[in-house]
Amino acid sequence: MIVIVIALGSFMAGLDATIVNIALPAIAKSLDVSTVTVSWVLNAYLIVLVSLLLAASRLGDMKGYRNLFLGGFALFTAGSALCGLSPTIDMLIVSRMIQAVGGAVISALGAVMVTSYLSSSLRGQALGIVAMFTMLGAALGPVVGGFLTSVFSWQYIFLVNQPVGIIAILLGMHILPQQAPVAPKAKIDIPGVLLIFIALGSLIIGLTSVQGSNQNLGIAALVVSAIFWIVFIVQERRGKEPLINTNLFANRAYSLQNVNVLLIQMAMAGVMVIMPFYLELVKKIPAGNAGTILLTLPVGMILTAPIAGKISDVIGTKKPIIAGFAVCAVALFLLSTISAETSVGHIGIYLFLLGAGTGIAFSPLNSAVMGECPAKDRGATSGLVKMMTNLGSSLGVAVVMLVATIAAGPKLAQVSAHALSSSDLAGAFDAAFLFCMVLEIIGIVLMLAVAGKEPSGESSGDRVLTGSRTNQQQNYRCGKQVLGNAGPGYGNAKRGE
Repeated sequence: MIVIVIALGSFMAGLDATIVNIALPAIAKSLDVSTVTVSWVLNAYLIVLVSLLLAASRLGDMKGYRNLFLGGFALFTAGSALCGLSPTIDMLIVSRMIQAVGGAVISALGAVMVTSYLSSSLRGQALGIVAMFTMLGAALGPVVGGFLTSVFSWQYIFLVNQPVGIIAILLGMHILPQQAPVAPKAKIDIPGVLLIFIALGSLIIGLTSVQGSNQNLGIAALVVSAIFWIVFIVQERRGKEPLINTNLFANRAYSLQNVNVLLIQMAMAGVMVIMPFYLELVKKIPAGNAGTILLTLPVGMILTAPIAGKISDVIGTKKPIIAGFAVCAVALFLLSTISAETSVGHIGIYLFLLGAGTGIAFSPLNSAVMGECPAKDRGATSGLVKMMTNLGSSLGVAVVMLVATIAAGPKLAQVSAHALSSSDLAGAFDAAFLFCMVLEIIGIVLMLAVAGKEPSGESSGDRVLTGSRTNQQQNYRCGKQVLGNAGPGYGNAKRGE
């Protein structure tokens, strides 16, 4: 039941990440604004969400996870209602920013709550279920959004969050246990929050502008972003209460597996943005049917993520992660061979394989990263993983589109007029798929540099919540073992003594 409450938060976050996109034309028409203006309904949400993930994690360490998680759920639900009731674009953008604050809390605390409430022997399986719900929300987003927008109006894409949010809050109040904060005397690094807000904001503005008509603005924004990223890193190294414990990156496994979170998300996001163009412009498939074909990717992840998580609890995380990256690399190679003559069935199989590979790797990868940090840094690590995931999505969309543009040359500018032949377009898309395949291969190489470790069982010292009828919490400790050193990747109890 604890996992279900946390998974509902992930479901809402996944749903809201994709449900808005399909309604943007309807919003622009309804509120009488330009396409550029309405795009800030997405941009404002993303900038606030990603910027606050680390701060939300630290606040959870300070105040306790349960109440903050429920408060974030309530804020997200209230922000969704405000979005649905917004009469102007300005109010809608402000409401989206409020919604993003709650979304940051839900996203940041999900993994750390699973890690804190459940034993390491169940961590991978639980994180797999959470990942499954995230992808289920993302998969249903375009379908639900298109239905609600066409049958009712765009306002209902936000109002649909209300029943899910209310149910989750009521369940959470009765199910989620109280735990003492892990760092009650800690403080939030306000300068760090501001620096990362500017760095991420300018990065997103730069990535969205550099490929359009405002290339100079895009380049300038990227330069500003690079400068503020450097200043942020310096601040984190020198700060007394940093958002990220930079000493954790001395652990090679921690660093490399965080990079792999970024890489696997870049590849998946890149494929999701490029495939609709291929299906509609090369295969001449209607948009509605193209969306149905794209569902095979998240379906593959939904089916494999919980299974892979459970397997990683038994055999460790390294082998499933490498296997998942390998399946993704094969799927992307197959996608790079498609042409105008390739059957829809083959395309669906290739996308399903990519989703399955992502699911096989992603759950154990999350579990492995969480298992590499001590208990006091789990909150920050949970936020960091979510930040890497969202950053990977943003970079994946921008970089993959850039690769396609370079591969096709200036001719790609004519795509909107459908002036290019199918072979020219297919060649550009094939280059993009091969680039994504290279990302997956890099992921395999990085994982080979990570030392393999045995999985740990319940006796490893993590906190365990039993399924007793009274929902009482029992803590099991093994000698003097350090709480945070248990988990996938730390099978030897003596390692923590």
